Amino acid sequence: MATMARSFLQAISKDEAVAPPLRVVQIEGLAVLKIIKHCKEFGPTLATGQLLGLDVGSVLEVTNCFPFPVRDDDEEIEADGANYQLEMMRCLREVNVDNNTVGWYQSTVLGSYQTVELIETFMNYQENIKRCVCIIYDPSKADLGVLALKALKLSDSFMELYRGGNFTGEKLREKNFSWMDIFEEIPIKVSNSALVSAFMTELETDAPVSQGDYDRLHSSTTPFLENNMEFLIKCMDDLSMEQQKFQYYYRNLSRQQAQQQAWLQKRRTENMARRSAGEEPLPEEDPSNPIFKPIPEPSRLESFLITNQVSNFCGQINGVAGQNFSRLYLTKALHEN
Repeated sequence: MATMARSFLQAISKDEAVAPPLRVVQIEGLAVLKIIKHCKEFGPTLATGQLLGLDVGSVLEVTNCFPFPVRDDDEEIEADGANYQLEMMRCLREVNVDNNTVGWYQSTVLGSYQTVELIETFMNYQENIKRCVCIIYDPSKADLGVLALKALKLSDSFMELYRGGNFTGEKLREKNFSWMDIFEEIPIKVSNSALVSAFMTELETDAPVSQGDYDRLHSSTTPFLENNMEFLIKCMDDLSMEQQKFQYYYRNLSRQQAQQQAWLQKRRTENMARRSAGEEPLPEEDPSNPIFKPIPEPSRLESFLITNQVSNFCGQINGVAGQNFSRLYLTKALHEN
């Protein structure tokens, strides 16, 4: 009996030590509706909430969620928010609902979610939950007939770099790290119980097309493209400012290296004169001299995040423009017929 118990414990410890990679996020349809409702009601302000569910092998199951109170800078309000979360989870546990935290969800505007605050929230969750995800929902794409849900997690290589706090160019080149390696997108699978699926089948109409099909044929996407272009221009301005920081750093570094070489040449000339006079030469390095103080290199994290946002906006503009051309050609063919 003891041998069986020991082998069972060894199997459990082995499974915990070698956890399979996260392959898919399976979310209940009811949780999806709650997320959509909360984000649309509080848009365009940031809406966040807790994700509850189970971590089963390579699948992260999200079975329920609840919204967070509106954030405030006041410390008492933040303490009340923490108490609210604990009370909500206690109430869910009492009614036999999954109350295991598996991450959080938040709304976004046109996909502008790649921020330092998102990374800090991820790192705070990672302290207690090894595998957590953030589900991003964009209400602005709902008018185009698109369910814009994304499940994100931080890559292991990025978390290692972030814990080290070293985002210099030399370290990034050493790790072969690029701006595309910060986030990992996990596929989302929406699931429903057999009873819910049967009920939805009863609600379906006999019409060949639905309202979502009509929304996808809507050809007026000018406001969406204009907003994307405005965000893209702003990101390009921010990226230009980040580039100016690096240019200023390299100018200072070149100036410092020139000053060091001039000082070193002067010291060597002085030492030659001292040797000729039979005196002890002076050291060729002086740590107390300000010109030998290393200049800190700016972090490249902010520029990487801005580059992520630029790539996201360009992808959205490209996708919507391509769909618009398809709709225009379809409309033209229908008019000719």
